[in-house]
Formats: sequence, C-alpha cells, structure tokens
Amino acid sequence: MPVYRSALLRFADDGTALYDEDGLLAVGPDAQGRQRVLAAGAWQALAPRYAGQPVVPLPGRILAPGFVDMHIHFPQTDVIASPADGLLPWLEQHTYPQETRFAAPGHCAQVAQFFIAELLRNGVSTALAFGSSHPASVDALFAEARRQQMRLIAGKVLQDRHSPDGVRDQTGQSLLDTQALIRRWHGVERLGYAITPRFAPTSTPEQLRGAGELAALHPDVWIQSHVAENRHEVRWARALFPAARSYLAVYDGFGLLRQRAVYAHCIHFDDEDRALMRASGAVAAVCPSSNLFLGSGFFDYARAERAGFGYGLASDVGGGSSFCPLHTMLAAYYVARARRVPPAFDLSPRRLWWLHTAGAAKALGLAGVVGNLQPGCEADFVVLNPRATPLLERRTGQAASLDELLFALIVLGDDRVIERTVISQAKYYAGA
Repeated sequence: MPVYRSALLRFADDGTALYDEDGLLAVGPDAQGRQRVLAAGAWQALAPRYAGQPVVPLPGRILAPGFVDMHIHFPQTDVIASPADGLLPWLEQHTYPQETRFAAPGHCAQVAQFFIAELLRNGVSTALAFGSSHPASVDALFAEARRQQMRLIAGKVLQDRHSPDGVRDQTGQSLLDTQALIRRWHGVERLGYAITPRFAPTSTPEQLRGAGELAALHPDVWIQSHVAENRHEVRWARALFPAARSYLAVYDGFGLLRQRAVYAHCIHFDDEDRALMRASGAVAAVCPSSNLFLGSGFFDYARAERAGFGYGLASDVGGGSSFCPLHTMLAAYYVARARRVPPAFDLSPRRLWWLHTAGAAKALGLAGVVGNLQPGCEADFVVLNPRATPLLERRTGQAASLDELLFALIVLGDDRVIERTVISQAKYYAGA
C-alpha cells in the first residue's frame, strides 16, 4: 500500500480547491485489485494511521488528480497543426483524408499506441474520444487503453451522408456496428462506449433516429457529438433540418439529449438552447484552443453559468493545438477575458483546474470515480514539478497563494511539468 508524501491538490464536492503543502496520499487495492484513494490530506493529521508503512517522499512536487479530457479525436492525431480557413474546409482538406487511413487495422493499432501514450505523457488519465467511422479504429483504441488500464470512453463515428468515400458509412450497417461495439467493449474494465454521430449535417434522419433508439436501449452508455461550433455549420444544419427550432433541437428530436450526452463546443447558442441543455441533463465539452485555432467563436461561460448546465474542458485534438491540459486551461482563460466576463463570474486558476479534473468528471457522470483524490476515487494522479523550467521555478518560488502557484503552472507550464502519470493499476509514465 503506497503512501506518498508531497504537496497535495484535490477538490471538495462543491468544487472548492483543497491544498496541503505537506500532504499525504495513501492508495490501495479494492476487491477487483484496482488502486483507490484510501486517505488524502495533511501529513500531520494522517501519518499516525500509516505508521510503519513505506513512504514515497516527493519533495518539491505536487500530487494532483489526473486530468480529464472531455472531447478528443483519436484519428486526428496526425491532423494537429494543419492550417485551414475554418472548420468545414479543415475537415475536407485535412481531417477526412487522414481518417480514410483508419480502414486499415495495422494503422489503427500504431496510432492508438502513440495516442494513448501521448495522453498519459501529458497527464490525461481519462478521456472521451472519437474514433473514425471504421469499427477497427474503435477496437484498436479500446484494446490499447485496456492494455494500459486507462479509463476511456469512445465510439465509432456515424456519418452516412455529406462525407467523401472512405469515411462515409452505410446507415443500417453503421447501427449494427455500433450495437456490436457496445456489446464488445462497454463496461469492460475501465472502458465505456459513446454513441457518436459526427454532427447532424453528416447523418441522415434515419441514422440519427437509429442512434437515438440505441441510446434508449442502452441508457448507461454515453452519447457524444458536436453542436453550434461554427456559424457556417449552424446555417447548414438549420437548412437540413428546417423543422427543428435550433441546431441543438435537432438532437433533442431524435432522443439524443439526456444524461451522459456530451456536446462539443456549444458556442452559438441562445437562451432556449442553454435551458434545453440544463433540462435534458446534457453537458458541454468546451474546447477553447480549437475554437481559437479555427476561428469558430467564444464559449460564453457567464451565460452557461446562469443557465446552470454542466460543462468541462477539452483539448479537441486535432482542431485543438495541444494534448497538454495546461495549454487548454490557458486558452480558456484567454477566451473568458476576451468575452469580457462580468466581475461576478469567477474563472480563477482553481476553477480552471477543477474544470479539467473533478468538474469534467462530474460533467461525464463520473464524480467520485476519477478527476479527484478524495477517498474512494480511483487512484489516477499526476506528479507535477513546479520547477520544470528555469522561468517556472523562478515564478513559482515567489508564489504567495495557491492561485498564484496554479496560474504560474497554467501560463508557463507545458508537458515538462508532468513528471509522472500514475493510473489505477499503479503504472508509471515518465514525462518528457
């Protein structure tokens, strides 16, 4: 039973950051052999319980929850940093050509190995990921995540129209493939399935209806898609589904808005859309670096807070420009500042960190499971080095508060800050 001694960051149920400069984290196996947090808090208060246990001292380091990435595209690993005029041209010029390669199982396996390793190297211990339209992509991704004992939710993309040869699927077969993948992978160890229409314009009404029927048959699986990312995309969706009140309402009409439904972007919303998100239990995966990169627009944090629907942060690689959660948090900070968020709305460093850990886990329906270091949570955590670079060491050494410390890590940090990622089976991954 490992007992770690280090500075320790975790979160209360209400999102309050809890920080111990001299902290203790004890982990041990549950009945299934999975490592869970047994105790977390101040060393002085907890150490007597563990007298005689071997201690892993980590001086000058911070233990923090593993990051949760709410939206990322596995087949876009090699699309990252591709220039384009906007979302739709970027899909046509870069994304779809790369995704055709995922018809080959060998290619899927090679990219899956790199993709999972890159997530872990950047401190991401839980992710909600898109596959391609090819079942082989999902099989390869789940197989690699299972091999690494990582918590992963993923699904085969559904796109039976307005897509080129090589990525366009066939309506009936796509639904049969989805059903087979659910049966094969959902609930296996730390894996979960997500029914995955790419976005409404690339699915026929028949495919969306079938996706909704599968969601009704499997209420414990997730749903993931995109909505209201780009104004051209919004106009396209409205033209294709003129009977729907809004782009978001298209999904509602097919039974695809509910608990465990995660919609990326949610930028071009009105107040009725926000109210529908809250009423349905659907949540937003906010992708600030992708939205900045593709010029899609700015998520409105203040109106989301007033409406009361759930959301968390996501990289959206490959539209997003980095696997590193620190970069995503910094982009979120820029977006909130650019929207002139009212002073009453707090997007503090603590809040940013919560939105990429415990807050994201809560949005996914995994509160108390991942994204935190409270007793009972799966023991996924990162070892952070606040002295990873000379400038970072200089700045963090002068931090007079937790907010200053976290903000310095967000603004000046990168993958070098992630010294180690530890996941539930006590596997270790060295950072760069």
